[in-house]
Amino acid sequence: MKVLLTGANGYIGRRLKQKLLNEKIALRILVRNPKSIGLDVHVRTEVFRGDTFDVQSLEYALEGVDVAYYLVHSLQHENYRELDKISAQNFLDAAIKQGVKRIVYLGGLGVKAHASKHLLSRIETGEILSSRPDQIQTVWIRAGVIIGSGSASFEIIRHLVEKLPVMITPKWVNTLAQPIGVDDVISYLNEAKDLACDKNLVVDIGSEKMTYREMMLGCADALGLKRFIIPVPVLSIKFSSHWLNIFTPVPYNIAKSLIEGLSSEVIIQNDHAKQYFPHIHPCPFKNAVQKAIKEMEQNQILSRWSDAEGGTDLWEHHQNDPSAAILTDRQRIEIHGASKEAVYRTFCSIGGKEGWLAHHWLWEIRGWFDKIIGGAGLKRGRRHHHRLRVGESVDFWRVEDLVENERLLLRAQMKVPGKAWLEFRIKNNELIQTAYFYPRGLWGRVYWYMMIPAHYFVFRSMIAMILKKAQNEQTKFPYQNQSS
Repeated sequence: MKVLLTGANGYIGRRLKQKLLNEKIALRILVRNPKSIGLDVHVRTEVFRGDTFDVQSLEYALEGVDVAYYLVHSLQHENYRELDKISAQNFLDAAIKQGVKRIVYLGGLGVKAHASKHLLSRIETGEILSSRPDQIQTVWIRAGVIIGSGSASFEIIRHLVEKLPVMITPKWVNTLAQPIGVDDVISYLNEAKDLACDKNLVVDIGSEKMTYREMMLGCADALGLKRFIIPVPVLSIKFSSHWLNIFTPVPYNIAKSLIEGLSSEVIIQNDHAKQYFPHIHPCPFKNAVQKAIKEMEQNQILSRWSDAEGGTDLWEHHQNDPSAAILTDRQRIEIHGASKEAVYRTFCSIGGKEGWLAHHWLWEIRGWFDKIIGGAGLKRGRRHHHRLRVGESVDFWRVEDLVENERLLLRAQMKVPGKAWLEFRIKNNELIQTAYFYPRGLWGRVYWYMMIPAHYFVFRSMIAMILKKAQNEQTKFPYQNQSS
C-alpha cells in the first residue's frame, strides 16, 4: 500500500507520521519545506515539496497513491473558511485524477445547523471531500476536544487551571462534549487506511460525555489542585477570547475561533466507531490527562499545537531571506573555553523555561505587550528543553533553519511592523549573533530605532551569557542529537 500524508508537521500529523513509519506501507509525505522533516525520516519515506494550493505539486505527490490523509487547515488566515474550501476541492480533484482509492480526513464533531464558523468550516471540508462517492471513497473521522501533551485544548485547560484558583467563566462551561485522548485519535486514523469498507463513512469518536466544567475540574484533580468555577451569563466571546489570550499560550485569533465553538455541543452522532473499530476502546478523560501530564514532566512531548501552524512557510520565499534585511544588529565573540558543540547546544536551549539568558525581564515585558495586542507572546514556550527541529515554535519565534553545530535561525512571530529574524552562527572559532529587520514603512523604521537601547543591553549580554553558559556546562551534559 502506498500512503500520502499531508499536514505531517502539525499536531496530529507528526504523531500519525511516527505511527505510519512502523507500518508495512510505502509512506509519502507532502510538506512545504522538506528541511522540516528529519534526515532519519527522509531515508524511510518519499518527501515531496508542495501544498494543497499548488495543484501541480499535489498531483505529483498523489500519483500512484492508494490512501491519502488530509490533515490540513488554514485557521491562521482571516478568510480560512474560503481557503479551506479551495484546499479541499483541489485535493479531491487531484486524488480522483490520480486514481486514489481512499481519502482519510480528520474533522470536528458538531451539528451543522448549530456550528460556529470554525466548526462549520471543518464540516464543509468533510462535505467537499465526500462529495464524489462514485469516484473515490472518503472516511471522515470526527473528533471533539483532543487531550494530549501539546494539544491546544489541553494547553488551554491546563494553563487556566494552574493559574486561576477561582475562575469566573461564561455559561459555555456547562456545554456537553466528548473528549478523546490523542493516542486514540491516532489509532482510529491509522486503522482507517485498512478498513474493510467500500463506501463513504463518517465515524464519530470520543470517550465519556462531560461538560467543559467537569474537564477543568478533572484536570485540576489530576494536577493535585483545588479549583472553583463560577459561571456567569454576561461574558462576551470577545472578552473571553482576550482572557484566554492573556492566560494561555493560544493567540487571540485562535482563541476566538475556539470560544465561538464552545457554545455548541460536540457529541457523537453515530455508533460507527464501535461498529467498524470494535477493538479500539477510548481511554477515559482522566487517564488521557494523566498521560499528558506525565509526558510533559518527562520532557517527551512529540508534537505541539503551534508546530508549523497554518499559513505560508516564509523560509521558502526569497523576499524573506534575512540577508535582504536593511537593519541589523550583529555581535561577535571569540569561542574559548568551550567546544563548538557546547556553544551550539547552549543557543539551541534558549527560550521556554530556560529563558533568554540576559535581561529576561525585558523579554517578559515584550512578551506581555505582544499578548495584549494579539500576538504569540512568550507563553508558547518550547516542545523540548534543548532539542529543536525546523518549523517548531520557541516562545514568539519559529525555527527557520538548523545546521548542526553551525547555525540556528529564528523568525519572529511577535507583532512587529516588518519582518525580523535572530541568527546564531558558529564560524571558524567565532560565535556570530545577528538580529535582522526588514521594516514596513516609516513606522517600521521608527520601531527599530526606538528599540536600539534595549537591543544594546539585551544582545550584547546575551551572546556573552551563551558563551559563559557553554563554558560552565560543556562537561555537564552529553551531546544531544538535534534531528527530529
